[in-house]
Amino acid sequence: MARKAVKAGSRKKTATKGRGVAAKRALAKSKGRSSSSQPKGTKSKAAQSKASKSKVAKSKSTARKPAARTRPQRPIDLYFWPTPNGQKISIMLEECGLPYNLIPVNISKGDQFKPEFLAISPNNRMPAIVDPDGPGGRSISVFESGAILQYLGRKTGKFYPRDERARVAVDEWLMWQMGGLGPMAGQAHHFRSYAPEKIEYAIKRYTNECHRLYGVMNKRLAERDYLADTYSIADIACIGWASRWERQGQDIAEFPHLGRWIERLMARPALERGMKLRVEEAGQTNMLDPEVRKVLFDQRAR
Repeated sequence: MARKAVKAGSRKKTATKGRGVAAKRALAKSKGRSSSSQPKGTKSKAAQSKASKSKVAKSKSTARKPAARTRPQRPIDLYFWPTPNGQKISIMLEECGLPYNLIPVNISKGDQFKPEFLAISPNNRMPAIVDPDGPGGRSISVFESGAILQYLGRKTGKFYPRDERARVAVDEWLMWQMGGLGPMAGQAHHFRSYAPEKIEYAIKRYTNECHRLYGVMNKRLAERDYLADTYSIADIACIGWASRWERQGQDIAEFPHLGRWIERLMARPALERGMKLRVEEAGQTNMLDPEVRKVLFDQRAR
């Protein structure tokens, strides 16, 4: 049988390759015996070094860092006059325990039209605040009572929930007050107490609307203690208006759940302090003075 010819050079290379493989296997066995001869539980120097570095890193990561020093809140400037809108903010500041400077804005004399006040409240309405410790540690001014309540709620984390579902409920009732209870009750106050002539249609219109709004609140409060389930800026926004039910021509006995809510809120010490904040000049205002009435009720664009 014919055999396949193989060159001499090919045989030599194959043999050399075989001897090299055998040598590598022998060396591996030798290393295996060497490592198996190391006592159990003993780590190599490399492993020990790695473990030591790991402990040092862990120690550094768990070491307590000194607490950062926080500067006390500087007083917030509160531009205020003792009305239901102004009291929203005095109540909130008292409830949050924030220090504040009371800066009266005598709306019967036209303080609200002064350039320095318009710089922070362009709608020439109080309340307004200036917080020297605003976002980023920089001063910030805020006008409109609802916006101020939301700002202070976010700043302190009080009476304005972070949970979105709960916050939506608070915002609903806050906006309800801003767009409904406040304006309608204010008109009832005006036509029942301040109008130069008694206009029966206007008196009936706004008295009835207040009655409707009180009914909404009463129904809402039939199964809960507060408008948005827990005490919040929505309640703070409403109490100044609802507590003046007599001036709006209402009988609180018709709204027992609302009546209990008013009693519940008025029992809060901080709320009571905010409601009772007074300005001496306010008690001296003569609402029958033609000049006072002109400033308050006869303004046009400037």
